[in-house]
Amino acid sequence: YDGSPNQDSFPGFAPTATENPYRTYGGFDWMTAKVGGLWDSLLAEGRPWWVTATSDSHRVHLDTHKQGTGDHNTTGSKGAPVDTGVPQVENDYWPGFYSSTLVGADSKSYVDVMRGMQAGKVVAVHGRIIDGISLRVRSLGEGDNRGVTIGGRTFVRRGQDVEVVIEVDLARGANFAGVVPRLAKVDLIAGPVTGPAADRDAFSAPATKVVKSFEVARTARGTVKFTHTFRGVEGAFYLRLRGSDGNRLTSDGHPVMDVIGAADPWSDLWFYANPVFVDVI
Repeated sequence: YDGSPNQDSFPGFAPTATENPYRTYGGFDWMTAKVGGLWDSLLAEGRPWWVTATSDSHRVHLDTHKQGTGDHNTTGSKGAPVDTGVPQVENDYWPGFYSSTLVGADSKSYVDVMRGMQAGKVVAVHGRIIDGISLRVRSLGEGDNRGVTIGGRTFVRRGQDVEVVIEVDLARGANFAGVVPRLAKVDLIAGPVTGPAADRDAFSAPATKVVKSFEVARTARGTVKFTHTFRGVEGAFYLRLRGSDGNRLTSDGHPVMDVIGAADPWSDLWFYANPVFVDVI
């Protein structure tokens, strides 16, 4: 949906040159990519709303087949695929070849993976820009000194400090494009938990912001570590992480709207990690 407002548009739909809720930004939908947008509005209500990467794949990139020529409307089928002998470049990637969902699980069993997904222990990754990530959020004073990881909920005594420790496993090998992607930065995003929204159509969390951006040295290899401390916490909040290769950014470090028909998915890579909630007692 990239057109101008018309009779079928929802009330208030007014895309601009830089923002459109039905377009992608760095390969991710606007609902995820916009700081203080729809996803953050749900998190600010205290809702455990998780994001994942898609594995949707209908026709595969570089496969020589294309769909048949049957009339689906009358027969219910396009018929057998047709081998054109020519690689088709506009199709989907095999699941995991571009977008991948990293899940924190006790094992690779179906049950443990599903438990990890249900618990929000998930990082959505494009182009294998990272191999893995570890997050620990804990109270430095009275409260939960052990802490929690992605998808968790912890607590701190009012006025005490909260420590955030991030460890990122950088890409060690080439992705499907044949390139070893380089992570350029990691953003720590946080906002207050304010409870149910007064206006359920607002889709915004104006108090949510990037509180810290960590630059990754071009010479970095293996695992990089970052820390940040929230001082004198007075109210419940949440935090989440995202990272980028830094190739296409706005002046204040946010993703740029993708150009229809001219977007190289491998040159604008991001990851998004699910949140951690911090309660105050």
